[in-house]
Amino acid sequence: MSKKEILRLMAGFRKFRDKYFANEHPLYTRLSTGSGQSPKTLIIGCSDSRVDPAIITSASPGELFIVRNVANLVPPFEKKVGVHGVTAAIEFAVVNLAVENIIVLGHRQCGGIRALMMNQSLKPNGFVEQWVRIAQSAKDRVMAKYGGSDEDTLCRHGELESIVTSLDNLKTFPFVESAMRERGLSVMGIYFDLEQGTLLEYDEDRKEFKNIEL
Repeated sequence: MSKKEILRLMAGFRKFRDKYFANEHPLYTRLSTGSGQSPKTLIIGCSDSRVDPAIITSASPGELFIVRNVANLVPPFEKKVGVHGVTAAIEFAVVNLAVENIIVLGHRQCGGIRALMMNQSLKPNGFVEQWVRIAQSAKDRVMAKYGGSDEDTLCRHGELESIVTSLDNLKTFPFVESAMRERGLSVMGIYFDLEQGTLLEYDEDRKEFKNIEL
């Protein structure tokens, strides 16, 4: 390994190993024996390098089951079985791990949502363009209400509304709906404002986001 960035990552792994493997009762001994992992929360987050759910929540290994993709989107449920990575992760978390919570974690300055809102095709007819269309209904709602606003305002509202779309899509999954009804699975939308260092939670009754007081 000669690249400085890779060497830095390996040095980071050394610190990680010293923290979680070198003490008298290593955390990974507990996590790798017995019944294995048992996280209580699934987080569906964005691939953005600034928005790591484990770092944001100061979670330890084993606490979170995380799936990340461009713009933290959840596609609607499809009956046809195929290659569905996000859907497979959700199914595994809900059915196999029986998580108690699902959080859709959106964020400020989301490049995927900006591409959708501003019609900024990263690659014509590419994978990103097709993927972010999952949130087209969110864009339609924003344009209907804030159509004359500036780019920054449109993108921010697009980021918020896309969370709502993903929450709606989550509830189209039969195993999610049954888990909510039968064992109290909690589904929530959270927005991380990386400019202000604040979190907002979607209030489904009021149909609005509100600050989480910490």
